[in-house]
Amino acid sequence: METKAAISKEVFGPQDEKMLVAVQVKRRTKKRIPFLATGGPGDYSTFICISKTKKKPCHVSITKVKKFEGSSAFVRRSQWSIDQLRQVNGIDPNRDSAEFDLTFDTAFDQWVASSAGEKGIFVQVLHTTCQQHCSERKPEFVNCQAHLLRGHSILHSAADSVTSAVAKASQALNERGERLGRTEEKTADMMNSAQQFADTAHKLAMKHKC
Repeated sequence: METKAAISKEVFGPQDEKMLVAVQVKRRTKKRIPFLATGGPGDYSTFICISKTKKKPCHVSITKVKKFEGSSAFVRRSQWSIDQLRQVNGIDPNRDSAEFDLTFDTAFDQWVASSAGEKGIFVQVLHTTCQQHCSERKPEFVNCQAHLLRGHSILHSAADSVTSAVAKASQALNERGERLGRTEEKTADMMNSAQQFADTAHKLAMKHKC
């Protein structure tokens, strides 16, 4: 099963939550933790996830999820309400960068995403979610590329493109229909003229025959 789908199913599904996005990260400055809670050394993968409850009123959370080496299970670690988020720092607004910082009321973390693209999707979804669900003051988004903060997610942009294409196609069909309508009117006029000419010719022929 794909990693993010597995996180959604194992970590958030049992809590009746919907995972909106997840990004795999590493710390830019590692904490000095020689031993894990299990008592031995080991490596682990870290994911920062955004989720919301399916039942209303909707609650949005930012959760740190880990997967330890040798284990197939994903473990929910730290978690914050979206209202506890104070700042998202994109580090550099002028170029693609995988680095970003998250500042909460009681925590500050410096991260490097698995890629600049993954970080961009995460920041974009986080910004849109904050605009929709922050009940108190909204967090600052600083040093982020402008296109990530335009209020439309990638899916919304795709939907807008489809809507625009449908509108253009509809307009083209309407214009074609109008042209066909004018052609049909001209054809009908020509047929009427031809019929009148034929009737007149027939009358003249009958007159001369008599």
